Amino acid sequence: MTTIQKYTKAFIATFLGVAIFLLSGCKKEKEDLATLIFDSETVPMIDSDSVTTLISDSGLIRYKLVTKTWQFFEKSKDPHWYFPDGFYVEQFDSLFHIEVSIKSDTAWRYTNKQIWKLKGNVFIKNIIDETFSSEELFWDEKKEKIYSDKYIKIVRPNKGLVQGLGFESNQSMTSWRIIKPFDTDLYFDENKEF
Repeated sequence: MTTIQKYTKAFIATFLGVAIFLLSGCKKEKEDLATLIFDSETVPMIDSDSVTTLISDSGLIRYKLVTKTWQFFEKSKDPHWYFPDGFYVEQFDSLFHIEVSIKSDTAWRYTNKQIWKLKGNVFIKNIIDETFSSEELFWDEKKEKIYSDKYIKIVRPNKGLVQGLGFESNQSMTSWRIIKPFDTDLYFDENKEF
């Protein structure tokens, strides 16, 4: 018998002896485990703090999002993201010019419906420096539409103030209408031909 064969037999014998010793010491004991109760409606799956992120669409960076708190409720009945401490978003064109900036005190994004709900001191500024203020707005990503049934105030540089109840717009906030306008300054371009 060669030296390698002796060492191999000794290794196998030692290994089997240790394995039998360890297995004989194992016995199944009843374990007391605490049951974890997880309410997916009130406890987020993920709770992020101090977030600044860039979001792309079709390979191009289209949005910048800044928030103090971002919570993910992906297992709730209506999966959503929640921004309890407010958020700020910039939407970019293909050359990274800011088309729209949006901020609000609180926000939700319903992931299946692809609808955003913005609540509390909602403020939007579009590419032509018009500003929009309301207490509540919705943004439908699928329809590329922003709307509200609440009071809205629009300030247009050199064109005055528009306000009313109810509002709808494209998502770049450049083509909009107020459903029930009131106390509005009208602006007419005298050089425009009809």
